[in-house]
Amino acid sequence: MNYKIPRGTFDILPPQSAKWQYVKQSFHKVASNYGFEEISTPIFEMAELFERSSGESSDVVQKEMYRFQDQKGRSFALRPEGTAPVVRSYIENHLGMQAAHSRLYYMGPMFRYDRPQAGRYRQFYQYGVEFIGSNHPFYDAEVIALEMDFLSELGLKKARLEINSVGCSTCALDYDKALREYYKPHLSELCTDCKTRYELRPRRLLDCKVPSCKAFRTDAPSQFDYLDAPCREHFDQLCGYLELMQIEYTINPQIVRGLDYYTNTAFEIIYDDLGAQNSLAGGGRYNALIAQLGGKDTPAIGFAGGFERLLLALEKEGIEIAKPLKPDIYLVLMGEIAQTTGMEILRILRKRGLYAEYNPEKTSFKAQMKAADASGARYAILLGEDEIKENSLLIKDLSSGNQNKIAGKALAEYPF
Repeated sequence: MNYKIPRGTFDILPPQSAKWQYVKQSFHKVASNYGFEEISTPIFEMAELFERSSGESSDVVQKEMYRFQDQKGRSFALRPEGTAPVVRSYIENHLGMQAAHSRLYYMGPMFRYDRPQAGRYRQFYQYGVEFIGSNHPFYDAEVIALEMDFLSELGLKKARLEINSVGCSTCALDYDKALREYYKPHLSELCTDCKTRYELRPRRLLDCKVPSCKAFRTDAPSQFDYLDAPCREHFDQLCGYLELMQIEYTINPQIVRGLDYYTNTAFEIIYDDLGAQNSLAGGGRYNALIAQLGGKDTPAIGFAGGFERLLLALEKEGIEIAKPLKPDIYLVLMGEIAQTTGMEILRILRKRGLYAEYNPEKTSFKAQMKAADASGARYAILLGEDEIKENSLLIKDLSSGNQNKIAGKALAEYPF
């Protein structure tokens, strides 16, 4: 049997794995600078969690969730997104009782049965943050600033921010009515999914990717014309904070996001050079979700981004991260006694946090030095009969050719 990887998934192989580690560590660093702490949730949850949070009519629930039943007939789903599991954990573990504000971030695989293409997979890796506990627009801006700082930390220069307000449940009633009136003469021209959206969730009409449906967006009513005074004030204050933080933005009234739980602020980070799949990250407020899932009425805001598209964007800008792994030190050992002593040297170096390499299959001095040069190591440690007798080591700088003899006991402190 010739086994192959499932469609829509991929292996992360060296040296690409080093790039993945780099962006993960960079996100951890930036999130920590903002006071966020990591949370990890299971990769599968009760299917009902996502049906209630994402909306039963959403594409995620209707088409994309990987569902399965366990031996007891209970319905579970591989997580298609990260917010609902974090909220479930927040409620279940009473995090709201531990602090007024919860600053949480996560990283991990998500799963959606989708049509694979560049930057879109059936198993994909997300990073995200959730700020829970306040409706103040400062925190909207702070969450956005965290993501922009993360992209800046990686060196990206072409990412741009688009923001919108999708209003509240009160605003949505009038806006949904206006959208239905606008789309009603075009119903026969809409795709099958949009005909369903027209009845159940009209604002999702603006998020359809079918070209014939996208054409109607241009003249569609704007959510801004239907915002009530509190929602308008919240958005204006968000814009003010972004300007104070010197974060450039564009207002895009057609950002609606694909999940039902969003309220007020919605935003996306766009990278145009990626083509159709050009969203690096996106998110917004979900002030009603925690109560909807059984917790206390608690406002929150967050975002999620994909590592796959992020790495594609870094390639587009020619940004080199996580250079190929090279040894710090290569051991050249001549003779049986040197090989025995060399094992202790390897342990000392590695305990110091240095990458030390040795190849026991290469026995001649010439072959070992050739391997040392080919490895890209900065230094070689040479140990032969003379060094054994003197209880010394010869350290060679492979870039300059300079050599330095030291006492064996000095190795633990030598400044490599």
